Amino acid sequence: MTSNGVADLQSHRPVAETADRLEALLKQKGMKIFARIDQAAEAAAAGLQMRPMVLLVFGNPQAGTPLMVRHPSLAIDLPLKALVWEDAEGGVKLSYNSPEYLQQRHGLDAPPFAPVAAILKTAVE
Repeated sequence: MTSNGVADLQSHRPVAETADRLEALLKQKGMKIFARIDQAAEAAAAGLQMRPMVLLVFGNPQAGTPLMVRHPSLAIDLPLKALVWEDAEGGVKLSYNSPEYLQQRHGLDAPPFAPVAAILKTAVE
């Protein structure tokens, strides 16, 4: 994890395949996919170029809502997000806000969403 709370995982699959795998795993665990944004496709539609990059916005309202009721500032970071992107060397990373960062940022008693971090790790295996 970097000092800004972003955790990066290395994937050995291309961006689209990693994002597909992550989306399927999240759905299997009962998560709702609120949005899937192909950042590179949106850039191309605007006449710009960028390396492959997909943002997934996801969550479970039954789990997140009670936390937001107790800690309203958490709503700035919910739903959760995972960014799958290609770096300058052609490597693929999956980036997300670490549970420890969210705990510290919002004054939570314990790191939230630890099971989600495990799903993200499984997606890049």
